[in-house]
Amino acid sequence: MSVSDADIAFVLELFEGLGPPTTRKMMGGLCLYRDGVIFALVHSDGSLWLKGAGAFAGRISAEGWERWTYARPGRKPTAMPYWRLPHAALDDPDLACNLAREALRDLT
Repeated sequence: MSVSDADIAFVLELFEGLGPPTTRKMMGGLCLYRDGVIFALVHSDGSLWLKGAGAFAGRISAEGWERWTYARPGRKPTAMPYWRLPHAALDDPDLACNLAREALRDLT
């Protein structure tokens, strides 16, 4: 399954306040970039994940955001540096863009 056109349109509209992000489809999902820096992923199920590093990652971990883990068959799960965007931010482009700006500050 791959990310839907509707999901792509949704995230582009959600992050419009950042200036138009660039995208790249990868492994059934979608990567979102701002000025060449990846800041979010959309999984094929439509879930949206912000990349975290530094203080931002520490804060969102402390707040209890769900962290993406990936497991290959027969191997232990690996925690990836992405956290699920809270539901409140999915309905609030200003909040989503502010969170993305915070993520980007620690990624660059």
